[in-house]
Amino acid sequence: MAAANAQQFLDRMLSLGLARVSEAAAHASARLIGRGDEKAADQAAVNAMRDQLNMLDIKGVVVIGEGERDEAPMLYIGEEVGTGNGPEVDIALDPLEGTTLTAKDMPNALTVIAMAPRGTLLHAPDVYMDKLAIGPGLPKDVVSLDMSPTERIVELAKAKKCRPTDLMVCVLERPRHEDLVAEVRATGAAIRLITDGDVAGVIHCAESDITGIDMYMGSGGAPEGVLAASALKCMGGQMWGRLLFRNDDERGRAAKAGITDLNRIYSRDELVTADVIFAATGVTNGSIVRGVRREPNFIETETILMRSKTGSVRRMVYRNPIR
Repeated sequence: MAAANAQQFLDRMLSLGLARVSEAAAHASARLIGRGDEKAADQAAVNAMRDQLNMLDIKGVVVIGEGERDEAPMLYIGEEVGTGNGPEVDIALDPLEGTTLTAKDMPNALTVIAMAPRGTLLHAPDVYMDKLAIGPGLPKDVVSLDMSPTERIVELAKAKKCRPTDLMVCVLERPRHEDLVAEVRATGAAIRLITDGDVAGVIHCAESDITGIDMYMGSGGAPEGVLAASALKCMGGQMWGRLLFRNDDERGRAAKAGITDLNRIYSRDELVTADVIFAATGVTNGSIVRGVRREPNFIETETILMRSKTGSVRRMVYRNPIR
């Protein structure tokens, strides 16, 4: 019995190790802030994240990673990480969410990672996902992906007992969202456009009193959708995602990932079906966490560490001497 218990997903014990993983990736990529080299910044984060993951006593498999093929030196989908001793876990990660943000020294670049028991994170293929998210404390399914953007604004305003003009919607700034943006603005609601980093965009909904963001909508990467759902499962809030396919190659990726219903709408708890831990460390200054700070004798990072089992959200400042 003791041996079996040792293999359980002990999220409390694993959480600090997960924070170290995201911190190491932030340290590594921070050296390339403002250098204009997105690939180098991403690779530095990947290498550091892999090294730290392989120190953890887990039997980990990357289910959301840098890519679906292992020809490149990435943390690819299917890669095994950890010492091989410990619980079997799924890993979802984005070693550097915001490579462009890092290269240009723009706000909200993060290193992001989530961990859950094996088989409980959606193996989302590298395609687009239509996403919709709101914060906690609202009626279940008050909005949905089947509603028009206008209907979502109207129903959310009713639930919040406010006017549409009081709402702020976060949208990724892309040409494909021009019609969405126009429709939302026609309701009187305001829009906060973000250039990159829709994991952070979704997280903003969970703390609307602080961030001013009431809802997130629009399409972005499906892997980032699973990471965002992991964060919302810890912080509270609702989220829905529907995979979008542009061609047969992308539909083939879904089949390879075991997805048969191509039109399915996934709720937050279908994207992440069990308890999860989530860590994100700031690379550049942002609205969620501060970026990496370099002082004469030390480097300092801020990490947000969350556990869905307890709903705990911990902010940690880590100061490490420069050697």
